[in-house]
Amino acid sequence: MRNVDPQELYDVICGASSQDPALMERSTFRLKSMLDYFGAYDALHEIAAQKSVPLPVRQQAIIQFKNSALSHWRSRRLVSDENRMRIRQRCLSFLDEPDEMIAGCNEIIVAKIARHDYPNNWYAINTQLIARYDNASTADTNSTLILIRSLRLVNAVLKEFASIKMPGGVKVMAKLVEDLHLDFYSYYARLGLTITSTLTPETVSQPRMTEDMTVAHLVFKCLVKMTTWLWQRPNMDEAQKMQDWIKQYFQDSSSQLQTLSELRINLLVALGPARTSMDPMGQRTIDQLDRHVRLFGKLFRRFQQLDVKRFILLPGCSELVFYYWSKVVQATDSPPEFIEDSQSAVFPVRFLVQAMVLFKENLAQWSPLRRDGSANENVLSQEAVENAVRLLVTRFIPLNPSDLEGWMADPDEWVNEENKDNDHWEYEVRPCAERVLMTLAAQYKEFVVPLMEATFKQVISQPTVDLASVVQKEAVYCAIGRCATKLKGVIPFDQWLEHTLIPESQETNSSYPIIKRRIAWVIGKWVSDSCASPKNQMIWQVLVHLIQDRGPGSDAVVRLTAVTAMRECVDVIDFDPEVFAPFLPATIKELITLVGEADNLESKRRIVNTLNVVIDRSGTHIVRFIGVLMDPLPRLWAGADDDWLFKGALLGTVEKLFSSSKEHSRPLINLIVPLIQECFTDAARLQLDHDALLLWQAALRNVVSLDSIDGTRSLVELLPLAIRLQSDDMDVVGDVIGIVESYLILDAPRVLQMYAIDLFKSYESILPKIVSADQKNMLVTLQLLVQIAPPQLWAEPLHVSGLFASLMRPLVDDNLSVSILTEHIYVLARIVVADRDMFMRLMSAAAAPMNTTESALWEALLDQWWSRFDNMSEPRHRKLVAMGIANLISTGRPEVLERLPDEIFNLWLDVFGEIKEAQEQASDYNQIQNGGPQLTLYWDRAEPSESAFWEPAKETPEGDRRKAIFDNDPIRTIQLTTFVAARLQEAEVALGGGNVLQTEYLAKADPLVVQHIQKGLSSGL
Repeated sequence: MRNVDPQELYDVICGASSQDPALMERSTFRLKSMLDYFGAYDALHEIAAQKSVPLPVRQQAIIQFKNSALSHWRSRRLVSDENRMRIRQRCLSFLDEPDEMIAGCNEIIVAKIARHDYPNNWYAINTQLIARYDNASTADTNSTLILIRSLRLVNAVLKEFASIKMPGGVKVMAKLVEDLHLDFYSYYARLGLTITSTLTPETVSQPRMTEDMTVAHLVFKCLVKMTTWLWQRPNMDEAQKMQDWIKQYFQDSSSQLQTLSELRINLLVALGPARTSMDPMGQRTIDQLDRHVRLFGKLFRRFQQLDVKRFILLPGCSELVFYYWSKVVQATDSPPEFIEDSQSAVFPVRFLVQAMVLFKENLAQWSPLRRDGSANENVLSQEAVENAVRLLVTRFIPLNPSDLEGWMADPDEWVNEENKDNDHWEYEVRPCAERVLMTLAAQYKEFVVPLMEATFKQVISQPTVDLASVVQKEAVYCAIGRCATKLKGVIPFDQWLEHTLIPESQETNSSYPIIKRRIAWVIGKWVSDSCASPKNQMIWQVLVHLIQDRGPGSDAVVRLTAVTAMRECVDVIDFDPEVFAPFLPATIKELITLVGEADNLESKRRIVNTLNVVIDRSGTHIVRFIGVLMDPLPRLWAGADDDWLFKGALLGTVEKLFSSSKEHSRPLINLIVPLIQECFTDAARLQLDHDALLLWQAALRNVVSLDSIDGTRSLVELLPLAIRLQSDDMDVVGDVIGIVESYLILDAPRVLQMYAIDLFKSYESILPKIVSADQKNMLVTLQLLVQIAPPQLWAEPLHVSGLFASLMRPLVDDNLSVSILTEHIYVLARIVVADRDMFMRLMSAAAAPMNTTESALWEALLDQWWSRFDNMSEPRHRKLVAMGIANLISTGRPEVLERLPDEIFNLWLDVFGEIKEAQEQASDYNQIQNGGPQLTLYWDRAEPSESAFWEPAKETPEGDRRKAIFDNDPIRTIQLTTFVAARLQEAEVALGGGNVLQTEYLAKADPLVVQHIQKGLSSGL
């Protein structure tokens, strides 16, 4: 093992941090190889620790160490025990590091090393760091820096061990908590008292105050890590021992939060406008105080998330949550400028959102009735609930000036952000307020519903003329939409729609886009929540108008919101395409227009997704619009460039067109062929292959011909691509097998005439490599091919391609799973049933390539044929092999006839017995169900494999083709006993007639078995 040269490593690091691109590239390449030298990580860490080294070089060194060394920390090839000891000791030398980036990397490094080495090899880190904050009263700047760095290291170590789930790590974390919690608790108590007693407008800019706030915040962060870890493990012994302390900690934290919150509010009110123009030190103090107050909220929220039932039982919990809510109320009673998304605001939006979330999640615990139906003593009064609802609807749910500014500045982006409110409602005040309202309506329906009903009646009866009244009405409509499931019994939606929403949707007032957007949204909400019926034509009248209205009183936000509402209304269970049909032309026209008008690709995707749903749900009504929909797609595709998500949505559009238009979809072939070809170019394949395969499969299932109506393009053009993908791409082979099968079902003769050898070579090359599920599907496809195509099209290619030999080889070697060997037998049985003479020639031709004799090949085949019979669970397959072996008997091959007296007779008797038993059961069933005899084929009933045969192509033209194949299967149409009797007669002829069959073979059979065979053959089964 080569040792690293420290000087060379230093030179390389200097080069890697150089501003010269060529030198940086060479040095980076060299550094990668040097990191494999023994001692490289120790030397790298040494460079980072030397403060005399230029800062960029130190930064580069510690970044490289962080990114590489930690994953090789236990490697004896690269790091010795002495190296590890020096690195651990050196980590603490960064405690007085002035550079934040280096210090941040060191925190990660210490945490990761501690995960490996603490406590066995680095127990001293605990005492070393504690010693740093034990001497916290020192006012020296360097001492404060060391203290802050030490606390951040402790926080990083706690975070690392808190993430460990394995018992060893949990045990270490428990010991850390046990050792540290009381020290940190008492330390914070002193610091907290100091802050609350000394922080004033006069002291806010003092460096000591900023330092105290920073230290207190870090100490409390460590406490949060420890208590949260204990809280989520209530059954652990260590946690149970500390239950009383956790309760005390919660009480103290609750009290401290209220004290700090009031201190902060009073401080910022006292500072007045000056708070926005303070010196940097004062700004840092205010910023740290805001972060500190929100840290308490994060603690309480985490407790609540982990176990809300235990959270509500903590001493003082209800009082704490009510305090938070009181701040929300206080904020609404304060001047508007007090509420801002700023850390220097009197009531920062993040703090108010925290308060709302805590209040919302506790509401269920204050429900009038518990889940068991018993009365709850801790409930909110009607007055409190009604006041909360009014506050939310009048102050927090209405759009604010910044919302309206964003609307006007970038309508498309504004709508996109609004549609994401489900993802980030816990972080923004308006979506959060809506969720609080929904929870109030769910828990206090008897209070909220009458209030909302009265508010609704009041709002719709009043004129809406100015912006303020428009914004307030929009908020009420929002509340009605959010609480739709609770209000559907008291708000007459159809009447509201007819007498209020329709006139408002046609209003030309310049402020009315605000209401029109909400009208579209509330319609979508009520219909998607099953509170209004999509069979009401007025719904479609309003939505289509809002989508196409480009006059005064409307804008892009209204249209885009109406697009989303359209999708929500169409994509419901009780959607009726007949009711929607009159509005379909305008809907399609406007959606296509909007795709071209949208300013960003996310909006385009949303519109296209709505179009796809409309196409899918409209069924065959879409057929007359195929041309209209096809025309813009190439232009949109070309304009999408590298927006793969949008291109995927466009592929979905074409897929839905195929699925909806079914047998009328042939015009789409001209469109799909170039699309699929482009999707599998090198640039697009990784992004679009999945969507392209879905489209390809949908096309084949729904067309009735491989060629387009005008003959310009043909799906046959894509067959070479399918064959190549099946041979070369293991990631998509499972999907491509189904595509090739659909080609064969659609036009097997044409496919085989053009590509039989290429297709069979593809099967031959990939079959041994793919997983068993794909192997089975491929063998099923081969069975289907043999069944539906003339033998002269597949027999010779089977031999020339080597596929027949590949099918036989596993039978000789007996080296595949039983289930796959059984599938091989099914394929061979299909060949025998289709053309026994062709099978004989294939067997004869396969012997030489397989380096064996023809007789040995026959023996291997017959061994597997008999051995695998007991593994065949489906009667249809058992009849298939029974017919196949009968055809082999008729050839007169001695290898086959020698097995006639025992194996073959037993096989036939088994199948005869199954058929007889099934027919008797079917007769009894028909007598009961239909009042008389009726022929029922026993294998028609639900068998395991049939769902795979029918389900994917259900309700498509391919489904009809599959049914025809199934209905005309010789295994279903030919009577087995008649077939076997005829084959036995042919065997006699093949043997030269006379009594050869009887004397040479049948005489060896058990007379009782022969008697049963004769009885079965005469029974007409």
